[in-house]
Amino acid sequence: MLHKVSRSFGLVIQQLDTDLRNAVCIFYLVLRALDTVEDDTSIPTDVKVPILIAFHKHIYERDWHFACGSKEYKVLMDEFHHVSKAFLELEKGYQEAIEDITKRMGAGMAKFICKEVETSDDYDEYCHYVAGLVGLGLSKLFHASGSEDLALDSLSNSMGLFLQKTNIIRDYLEDINEIPKSRMFWPREIWSKYVNKLEDLKYEENSVKAVECLNDMVTNALTHVEDCLKYMAALRDPSIFRFCAIPQIMAIGTLALCYNNIEVFRGVVKMRRGLTAKVIDRTKTMADVYGAFYDFACMMKPKKL
Repeated sequence: MLHKVSRSFGLVIQQLDTDLRNAVCIFYLVLRALDTVEDDTSIPTDVKVPILIAFHKHIYERDWHFACGSKEYKVLMDEFHHVSKAFLELEKGYQEAIEDITKRMGAGMAKFICKEVETSDDYDEYCHYVAGLVGLGLSKLFHASGSEDLALDSLSNSMGLFLQKTNIIRDYLEDINEIPKSRMFWPREIWSKYVNKLEDLKYEENSVKAVECLNDMVTNALTHVEDCLKYMAALRDPSIFRFCAIPQIMAIGTLALCYNNIEVFRGVVKMRRGLTAKVIDRTKTMADVYGAFYDFACMMKPKKL
């Protein structure tokens, strides 16, 4: 099921040892299901909000499911009882960590169903709910496994924010063209400096403004890099290190491709499979991470306006 809903996460989770891998896999599927409810723009708000808020209770119900989403996400929701069953077989420490994060994330998502992302602080808050909490949850699972010290919440949060902001930048066109309703995550505080409406960025006549706005968004995402490097440098377990480091390198690689690139507003911008394979193969130590971050940062330098 994991490979169906996320091929990339399915790849990195293989870095982990079996016991922790199972807990992280179930954690991911629970949050993916929660995210599917949030993402489905066809669900009326009065139906969606109570489900998001109560989702942490449903994971304890062996036969609960809710029909929503499409394609592989619909399958996940229809067969959620398999996820609940696996969750109930986890050790108590893992269950408590997953329940806590699911509860906080559901409440945060519900808040932003009824609230626009206006300011940069709103943007950070939204990203905290949908991704920073994933970072906090993973740190709790690593600690519960006995493999790592419990990381600072601020560093765990930055790990999630860096990945989420990269996705939000890369997915601009897909989100703005969402049917029946656009999904808008770029903060008004940033995009309103360049255009009157967020969707105006996709029109050819606004190309120069669009790229300036894009670079502003990338610069905002890069503010989390220092925290991410600190978090990874403190990890002791080699398998956990690789699990954490590979997505972070992929993120800075994606930002390097997006920076100053009008294609973000025309189609899909993503790293080539060959480069992805190289990152997975070559990421073993903190020196590898520093090297990759430096190389991708250097890619952005000559692309400046």
